[in-house]
Amino acid sequence: MQILVTGAAGFIGFHLCQRLLDRGEQVIGLDNLNDYYPVALKEARLDRLLQRPDFRFVRAGLEDRSAMEALFSANRFRCVINLAAQAGVRYSLQNPHAYLESNLAGFLNILEGCRRQEVGHLVYASSSSVYGANRAMPFSTRHPADHPLSLYGATKKANEALAHSYAAMYGLPATGLRFFTVYGPWGRPDMAYFSFTRAILEGRPIDVYNQGRMQRDFTYIDDIVEGIIRVADRPAAPDPAWDPVAPDPGRSCVPWRLYNIGNHQPVELLQFIGILEECLGKKAVKNLLPLQVGDVPATCADVADLMADTGFRPATGIADGLARFVAWYRGYYRV
Repeated sequence: MQILVTGAAGFIGFHLCQRLLDRGEQVIGLDNLNDYYPVALKEARLDRLLQRPDFRFVRAGLEDRSAMEALFSANRFRCVINLAAQAGVRYSLQNPHAYLESNLAGFLNILEGCRRQEVGHLVYASSSSVYGANRAMPFSTRHPADHPLSLYGATKKANEALAHSYAAMYGLPATGLRFFTVYGPWGRPDMAYFSFTRAILEGRPIDVYNQGRMQRDFTYIDDIVEGIIRVADRPAAPDPAWDPVAPDPGRSCVPWRLYNIGNHQPVELLQFIGILEECLGKKAVKNLLPLQVGDVPATCADVADLMADTGFRPATGIADGLARFVAWYRGYYRV
């Protein structure tokens, strides 16, 4: 039985596929290699995966219904890990229809494939963006998340609701993972730490929103992958103690579950930039700006449930993680 990883040429998908292959899994990776950020980086990740004999690649988009039906008809998956999506909070202001097509219609195609094939577990990427206007810290899956501040966050919240409906109607075990600001080697060029690194090395100013007072729960890629695998190995199950009169938003009477994956140690953006400057050996020229539409001032993950249920422990501090990223960046771009 194989594992399907969508978004396999993406940042998280690439690292996850490598870990799964390392432990002897047969992996089919799906990606559409879109140009949201430079395709060359996605192709470089994919080239590494294609060197592995137990990896097979399918190029298609989640929104391509016929391609998704053919994929599920031709293969048997014991687990599906859906990481493919149109990413980015700010990009949703420019191209909202991309989020409807990939994150909603595409996710429905995943659900339908899993239902028809009776897949043993669907694990899918949600986001800390679902917390939106919430200000209770740390963010907990036990808190309601009904006030998204971006279209991206709204589509991720919709994914959680769609997955719950399939768990209820068809008994499909489904677990959603709310990721918190993932960073590390082979990362996404649209993320701040990546663009900051490029700009600082080139002597260009960096745009620092909310005057640098934003806080983010930066989570190193290896910790994210460890959390995904621990969750994937533990299919969602109904909670017999779930109370429909006082419902816990993160669990259910059907096989559906939500977890945060974060470092649980938020870092202020100016402090983050200071650590990055030390790693680079060069000071940044900062262009201080107000908070952007769709952004939230702070994030912090409550990971107590994930720790209790799977034994997950974030292991990488921000200084070590950024040093590893900078070492990769210098090597990959020959800086």
